[in-house]
Amino acid sequence: MKTSIIGYPRVGSLRELKFTTEKYFRGEISVEELQNTAKEIRKTQWTLQKNTGLDFIPSNDFSFYDMTLDTAVLFNIIPERYTKLGLSALDTYFAMARGYQGAAGDVKALAMKKWFNTNYHYMVPEIDDNTEIKLAGTKPFDEFAEAKALGITTKPVIIGAFTLLKLLRYVGKKQATDYADAVIAAYAGLLEKFVAAGAEWVQFDEPYLVHDLTSEDIALFETLYQGILAKKGSGKVLLQTYFGDVRDCYGNITALAFDGIGLDFLEGRKTKELVEANGFPQDKVLFAGLVNGKNIWKNHYGKTLEVINTLKAKNINVVLNTSCSLLHVPYTLKNETKLPEKYTEHFAFAEEKLQELAELKKLADVDYKLDAAFLENTSLFATRPDCRNNAVQERVAAIREEDFTRLPVFKEREAIQKKEFALPVFPTTTIGSFPQTADVKKNRTARRKGEISEEAYVEFNKKKIAEWVQIQKEIGLDVLVHGEFERNDMVEYFGEQLSGYLFTEKAWVQSYGTRCVKPPVIWGDVSREKPMTVDWSVYAQSLTKKPMKGMLTGPVTILNWSFPREDISLKESTYQIALAIRDEVLDLEANGIRVIQVDEAALREKLPLRRSDWYKEYLDWAIPAFRLVHSGVKAQTQIHTHMCYSEFTDIIRAIDDMDADVITFEASRSDLLILDSLKENHFKTEVGPGVYDIHSPRVPSVEEIKAALEKMLTRIAPEKLWVNPDCGLKTRGVPETVASLKHLVEAAKELRKEA
Repeated sequence: MKTSIIGYPRVGSLRELKFTTEKYFRGEISVEELQNTAKEIRKTQWTLQKNTGLDFIPSNDFSFYDMTLDTAVLFNIIPERYTKLGLSALDTYFAMARGYQGAAGDVKALAMKKWFNTNYHYMVPEIDDNTEIKLAGTKPFDEFAEAKALGITTKPVIIGAFTLLKLLRYVGKKQATDYADAVIAAYAGLLEKFVAAGAEWVQFDEPYLVHDLTSEDIALFETLYQGILAKKGSGKVLLQTYFGDVRDCYGNITALAFDGIGLDFLEGRKTKELVEANGFPQDKVLFAGLVNGKNIWKNHYGKTLEVINTLKAKNINVVLNTSCSLLHVPYTLKNETKLPEKYTEHFAFAEEKLQELAELKKLADVDYKLDAAFLENTSLFATRPDCRNNAVQERVAAIREEDFTRLPVFKEREAIQKKEFALPVFPTTTIGSFPQTADVKKNRTARRKGEISEEAYVEFNKKKIAEWVQIQKEIGLDVLVHGEFERNDMVEYFGEQLSGYLFTEKAWVQSYGTRCVKPPVIWGDVSREKPMTVDWSVYAQSLTKKPMKGMLTGPVTILNWSFPREDISLKESTYQIALAIRDEVLDLEANGIRVIQVDEAALREKLPLRRSDWYKEYLDWAIPAFRLVHSGVKAQTQIHTHMCYSEFTDIIRAIDDMDADVITFEASRSDLLILDSLKENHFKTEVGPGVYDIHSPRVPSVEEIKAALEKMLTRIAPEKLWVNPDCGLKTRGVPETVASLKHLVEAAKELRKEA
């Protein structure tokens, strides 16, 4: 049996690409130095994969920012506003990803959205009626040749034609079908060029196939690949799917001239059933996704080998594959030196998953039940130390239906809060964090290493809080925040103070571009031992008479941005976290904090990709979990929440059902469909659609922010509209942050004069 992976992490095992790219952004290194770092990362990873015995080694899974953006550039899908800047090809690419403000001009970045049901963000390519789709770039071919020069023949990976067309943002009159012929020609040309270069297999990623598909979708998919596959010649094409099953098009896929089909046997709830009920073509290879690409727990060899043997018994040619790209897990356990082995022996990061594939490859061809590796693996699943807390489980079991309902109802609370706070129309605020400058990071690191006392650490943070409270007052913001200088990450910070969590040292995962996160691990039952944020918020409130927001992360986001347990349900784990955050909310309120923001940035992240599963598989417990957090507060206490880069239009009623008092969300990189949806659904919650993009270094003008607000007012009543940035400001510099917020407040003041 052979083995394969769909893709590999790309920022470097110690985030080398992140740091080098950021140096390039700051003008500290040349483009050659940046390219050399990238080349070294690729070489290291290809060599590692070859040495572990991997049979299908991917190339073109590397990216300086995002693979979807790479694909758009490859096929000439570059809006004119970026090409008109006259920058180099790489700097034009970065302008699309980050925006640009400089001597060459001023442009915003492309929209950014969550990649299916993950915490990875992709850039949304934009296409207008004048765009000529054609094979224009060389990146995939260059990297294939680069690997070949190392003696490694790779399997080039490209986002497939159907998924690309479904993810594009169409800003003209043309739609996907209007570009079909051009896309076929471009992909066919790519395939022919790879075959000529010596590629044995080419992988087309088509994750969009796991969505609910219409007959028109299926017809478009068939049209595209009938045309593309007609040009494959002697080359072999792998159709790769992931994040679900292909129940709507299994027969259509297997009937086409693909040489291999990759199916997800983990998130694809019906994949095994589809294969058993419909069979699998004898002339094709099944790339069976059985090693989890999204979680860090070791593979259960017994379960995996059982599926492999079942498939082999049907005379199916099986390649053992990951369920999705390993982009979504950390690099290697070799960087973890502090966690005891009783925990780490249960983990497998990207490099360890390569080792698992190698072991499973051997076990699949022998009588494995007495094999030492198999027996060792089996024993891991017999016990999990330190994971059970009876008091936590009993508290979850005791939750009552009324614990999910806040009284009085929203309309009554809204009137009470208007009187309580007496805020001006278009109240201004920020999402929570302020720039994590070098001195902030140094203070936190020094405390972690024991180089400074706890008193010195606290005193430094208090000075930072006082500094930024004063800045906010001078700027004129209406509802203030303390800045979160004590927090490394909005999930990790809370996890460190909750029982049931484990923490890594260098288990970084790419979120977008150069932004990486280090998700904590939910090992056992979760509870709060003591207040986590109260002292910081109370101190900040003592510095001002203006409302000071208490800042918390919500239970669904804490769950979704952690590596979750697999031995209990996501629902049970989330309710445990919700009860812990509820305790913190009530403590904040008891200590005089009248505005409390409970961020649910990742609410949509685990939303099933199929609409029929939305409620029963997710929303029926995710929304109540949020309500459980805040249902015990007084009517005078204002509950805020915040959501990040996702599509919320189709779940807007569920969001309203969270029963928060105010919701802020990303809007600056997106179209205004969500605002239309708010109006159409009579959204009761007050809202703050972000008026500028914090993921870009550019500073928006007063006129730009005011224009955005005026558009919002065509859909949102003035008394419902808050004014705020898209997200937290931790990744931004101080000068741009202050300038942007000044412009934000000035825009709100000008609108008030005109109201």
